[in-house]
Amino acid sequence: MERIIEICCGSYEDALAAHRGGAKRIELNSALYLGGLTPSLGTLQLVKKNTDLKVIAMVRPRGAGFCYSEADFEVMKTDAEILMETGADGIAFGCLDERGNIHIEQTQEIINIIKKYHGEVVFHRAFDCVKNPYESMETLISLRVDRVLTSGLKEKAVDGVELIAKLQERYGEKIEILAGSGINASNVLDIMEKTGIYQIHSSCKGWVNDPTTTGTGVSYSYVQGIHMNDYDVVDEELVRELVKNIKKQ
Repeated sequence: MERIIEICCGSYEDALAAHRGGAKRIELNSALYLGGLTPSLGTLQLVKKNTDLKVIAMVRPRGAGFCYSEADFEVMKTDAEILMETGADGIAFGCLDERGNIHIEQTQEIINIIKKYHGEVVFHRAFDCVKNPYESMETLISLRVDRVLTSGLKEKAVDGVELIAKLQERYGEKIEILAGSGINASNVLDIMEKTGIYQIHSSCKGWVNDPTTTGTGVSYSYVQGIHMNDYDVVDEELVRELVKNIKKQ
C-alpha cells in the first residue's frame, strides 16, 4: 500500500505550506485551536485554484462535542452541500448521540450529500468519543463511510496504537483507518509499524508571532506561556521531513 500523509490545515497559508512541503492531501479547517471548524469558501476556492491538493473539508459548526441540535445539523447539511459544490473532494464530519453512539440518521444524511457529488466520506475524531469502538466501526462500515480518523480513543495516537492496530487488523480491508494526533517525523514509522496502517494525519505545527495579539489591557491569545502572542501554522519544513520519513523502509 502507498503511504499517505494528510496535513491538517487551518488556513490558505497552511495549505500552501503543506503543498510546498510535498503533501498530496489535506484536511481543511478553520479555528484549529477549537479542534477544527468549517473552513470559509474563499479558503477552499483558493486552495483548489492554486494547488493540486486533494481537499477534505471539515464540517463542524462549533467547538466542544459532537451531539448536535437540529439547528446545528441544518447548518452542517447546508455547509456540506456548498463545500462539495465549491470543489471539495470530500467531507470530514462526525455525529454522535448523547449516549456516545454513532448518530445513524444524521450520519446517513451527510453521507448522502457527499455521495451525490462522488466525494470521500470521512468520519473524524468524534470516533474517539464513542463508547464502543468496534460496534461504532461496524456501523460506519455499514453506512459506507470511506475513512475514519482516530487516535485510538486516546489523546495522542502514540498512546492508542494498541486499539488502532486491532481496528486495522479487523476492519482494514473494509474501511480506511487514518491515524492522527501527535504524529510527527520522529514517531511516524514506529506508529505505522506497530499498527499496520498506511495513512497518517498530522498538523506539523509551527508558530508565527503577531504582536497585536495583546494590548495594554486586553488579550486575544488562545494559548499561554511562550506562545501567548503567536498563532499556529503548518510548518513547511516539518511537512517535508514527515514526507521524507514515510518513504523510508
